[in-house]
Amino acid sequence: MAFDLAWVRSRLPDSRIDWHPSIESTMLEASRLAAAACHSGTIVGAEEQTAGQGRHGRAWHSESGSGLYVSIVLRHRFAPNTLPLVTLALGLAAREAILQATDLVCDLRWPNDVLIQSRKCAGILTQLESSAIIAGIGINVNHSTFPEELTDIATSLRLATHRIHSREQLLVELAGSVDRFCTLLEKEGGEPILAMFSQASSFVHGRRVSVDQGHSSLEGTTAGLNSSGFLILQRDDGTKNVILAGGVRPCS
Repeated sequence: MAFDLAWVRSRLPDSRIDWHPSIESTMLEASRLAAAACHSGTIVGAEEQTAGQGRHGRAWHSESGSGLYVSIVLRHRFAPNTLPLVTLALGLAAREAILQATDLVCDLRWPNDVLIQSRKCAGILTQLESSAIIAGIGINVNHSTFPEELTDIATSLRLATHRIHSREQLLVELAGSVDRFCTLLEKEGGEPILAMFSQASSFVHGRRVSVDQGHSSLEGTTAGLNSSGFLILQRDDGTKNVILAGGVRPCS
């Protein structure tokens, strides 16, 4: 079903929304617009991405007409070291938007994954561009199937609820949630974001996990987040590691 851009623009009259039938990556286009001094809240979306970006350079599966693939330019007055907390705030925003649009309650896996029953339905990517932060958010909305290599780790809102969902309504909810959580971070600092993320995520406290760090992996039990938004991992010998990056997966 064609995306009703006019309806979305009528609900978000103060936001610039650039929508593309197909694009290499919404992140790249949003970065270009940010460098050209576009306004905060500018949204770049697409029916499909031919080179969608995931974390650590991975590709994001972007089936045409099925998902919500957007990048939002943010110009909030965040502290210079706030990027990890922005990622957590965006995860909370995506979770809230999905709840409002579908009644689904999602789990959050540090730092940037939104899950339904342990399978990924959305991902967050953040990057700096001049004085802006580009928030890339991909949500699997109406996918009915996935490539074989993703079937065990990915799901969609449609597969979880057995019904089609409005991508337009989800985008309107998402834009509002992103603004609310980022404004909260800007005005009140990281403490409320850390508290809400910790409450919403089953991965922050007491979860036995393995952390893929590329050349090696670490195993231990999660022991909360530090003030910068990084995950604390307690090893079996009692030592604690601050995880700055890496794929976190539950131990089987």
